[in-house]
Amino acid sequence: MDLINKIPIDFYTFILVALFSLIIGLEQRRHHINEKIEHLFGTDRTFTFIGILGFILYVISKKTMLPFLAGGLALSLFLGISYYNKIKIHKKFGLTSTIIALITYSLAPLIYLEPSWLVMSIIVTILVVVEIKEDLFNFTKRFDRNEFTIFAKFIIIAGIILPLLSDKPISASINISPYKFCLAIVAISGISYFSYILKKFVFPNSGLVLTAILGGLYSSTVTTVILAKKSKTENSSEKVAGGIMLATGVMYVRLFLLAWIFNRAVAAKLIIPFLLLILLSVGIAFFLIKSFNKTNSNMVIVADRNPLEFKTALIFGVLFAFFAVLTQYVIANFGKEGIDFLSLIVGVTDIDPYILNLFQNVNSSISVSLIVTSTIIAAASNNFVKMIYALVLGNKGIKKQVVLGFSILITVSFIVAFI
Repeated sequence: MDLINKIPIDFYTFILVALFSLIIGLEQRRHHINEKIEHLFGTDRTFTFIGILGFILYVISKKTMLPFLAGGLALSLFLGISYYNKIKIHKKFGLTSTIIALITYSLAPLIYLEPSWLVMSIIVTILVVVEIKEDLFNFTKRFDRNEFTIFAKFIIIAGIILPLLSDKPISASINISPYKFCLAIVAISGISYFSYILKKFVFPNSGLVLTAILGGLYSSTVTTVILAKKSKTENSSEKVAGGIMLATGVMYVRLFLLAWIFNRAVAAKLIIPFLLLILLSVGIAFFLIKSFNKTNSNMVIVADRNPLEFKTALIFGVLFAFFAVLTQYVIANFGKEGIDFLSLIVGVTDIDPYILNLFQNVNSSISVSLIVTSTIIAAASNNFVKMIYALVLGNKGIKKQVVLGFSILITVSFIVAFI
């Protein structure tokens, strides 16, 4: 250990610069292995020398960095000439190798001045991004025309508008602030969008199980409707019922994530009942999936709707505001019994706006225990609606399994809610 501590920092840094530069150069040689040598300004040895040059010119004067800056300008001039000839003679326009060469030249000050985790992250990013060129090209083909515009809108809402909003309640009768209103939209849209991205870009051809999991994170109701319709149009068998139950189990995961974001006290009390309901849903799902063999287990959900679309966010916002007013009115006039009844009937709509209102409205008139009970009841009510959707829209072959699965889940939900 003492021997290691006696190694001069300059020697240690030189070894790292040379090693990282060589690795980057070797990767460049491998990446361009099928190209003619005259198309390149250099690979492994050239990049190593570029890194060493940057080290030498930096250690000469670390304070002023004038030699390093002058060397950077000279290197940029030579790289510019090389790039000009590359365009003029070989008709190639790629700038990747040129930019990587400049990054390699900057390794010395980077290692001296920044923490090791940042240096390693940059090196790994360079190696990975260069190697996945074709994958990135194929990945971008899957984007719709407005995909980046929609994502930019989400960043504007979450990163710019949200921090500027007031956290003071709108009024004494409506205990909800503009900040919490916007945060609710950001949270639910973010979770749904994450599932949407996974389904569309990472697992576009996922089988029934993965489709149900991703769909449940997006919207278990939407997943139920789509799977039920597919079971009828494609004459699929009873395994679809298992997929619907699995998506319902994931719904409880989504609700718990929302509780954890908005109200840790509620989330803590939901752990045991939700864990029971998740295990029950998953158990029923895999029993149904494994019990029937004559089916197309590769059935997929087509991601035909982006959860960050303005129309979707607007509908959620309207529902959220409506339930904020309605919840406060019910609390003031009907108390606990009114909230329990409202939770029971709210399942016919999107339950997320209502439940998010509950998570953000812990005060003297509504306790944590009441919010937990109401959340479980609202989810059970929504499960009943999903069962109706499946019965109406699905194949006759799935109806018995759907009724059995949801009946067990709803019964256990009410038992858990009132214990």
